[in-house]
Amino acid sequence: MSKVVAIVGPTAVGKTALSIEIATALNGEVISGDSMQVYKHLDIGTAKVTTEEMAGIPHHLIDICDVEQQYSVAKFKQEANSWIEKISNAKRLPLIVGGTGFYLQSLTNNLSLGGHQDNDRSAIIRQHWQKILEANGAHYLWQQLEKKDRQAAMAIPENNSRRVIRALEVIETSGRLFSQQHQAQSMDDFLLIGLTTARPVLYDRINHRVDLMMKSGLIDEAKWLYDKGGIELPAGKGIGYHELFPYFAGKCSLDDAVNKIKQDSRHYAKRQLTWFRNKMDVHWFDLVSGQNNTNEIKQFISSWLKN
Repeated sequence: MSKVVAIVGPTAVGKTALSIEIATALNGEVISGDSMQVYKHLDIGTAKVTTEEMAGIPHHLIDICDVEQQYSVAKFKQEANSWIEKISNAKRLPLIVGGTGFYLQSLTNNLSLGGHQDNDRSAIIRQHWQKILEANGAHYLWQQLEKKDRQAAMAIPENNSRRVIRALEVIETSGRLFSQQHQAQSMDDFLLIGLTTARPVLYDRINHRVDLMMKSGLIDEAKWLYDKGGIELPAGKGIGYHELFPYFAGKCSLDDAVNKIKQDSRHYAKRQLTWFRNKMDVHWFDLVSGQNNTNEIKQFISSWLKN
């Protein structure tokens, strides 16, 4: 059994900086637990760690897919487990870092994923929900999932209709809630470190981060994805990208699009906190306010590693 540390929490709360400091101090390597950072070329909108920020620490599951490809939680679980084994065998500490709650839970709870058969009934169900999406829009589709499985809905962004349809399909084909898929004991021992701070402070940080992203060239990055057919691509569902697509199509102003990015980012942060607090056993720290410091966290992890 390998010991694994996961650093979780909402967007813009300092997970990347903390992970580098811990990896440096405790001989670690980072495995990204972010569903969007797998895509090449999408750097600014995903707040992807830069080479300079890495400070020589090996990072894995970043830039492994083209934007035309689809990446799944099942694929993440398989590849993350492989890296955990490799890193542990090298006598180093695996660090899972990211804010995609379902990805993290697939590891910590060893979720059984993709168990249903892709048969004719599944295809009919998918087509049914796809027609509902086309007729009524993404928000209405998401509401149908919320009625059936509120916990699953809280973990899936409203605009990610592919995942919403997938959850609805699993519910109908298996007869079980998507949020209560079969769990088995994990083969590894996980310590979950969560970063948080006061909600108004967090929202200010998110708004500021979006402003910095815009200054750093987010609009060019999003336009590149839009020209690649991003509206129809899984990668185009990411926050920071899909909100700009109506602007490129002449359907809204740039200010409206940027405000929508900020709004969606704040809503996502709220869902992230809800997910981690309700679904996972997390030890919480607040570095932003100064209530805690990184030395406390390093000592906490070191004590856990010795036990």
